[in-house]
Amino acid sequence: MKYELFKEAVLLKDIPEKKLKKGDVATIVEHHPSAISEDGYTLEVFNALGDTISLVTLSESEIDTLKETEVFSVRSLEVI
Repeated sequence: MKYELFKEAVLLKDIPEKKLKKGDVATIVEHHPSAISEDGYTLEVFNALGDTISLVTLSESEIDTLKETEVFSVRSLEVI
């Protein structure tokens, strides 16, 4: 599936080195087509105030679209 640039996507896996969790929402900012494997996408992750906190590049199978049955949640980035 090809995702649109500047649309929101949900992470399907944890990214511990960036303190990101499965279910976090990010904005697709770049598409990386591949002729030999899955396409990749760079996503920009924002905090609740709209500040950029991270950029990550993931394969197409590691993200998904948001669904109308889902709701947003707030969590701290602090390690407990």
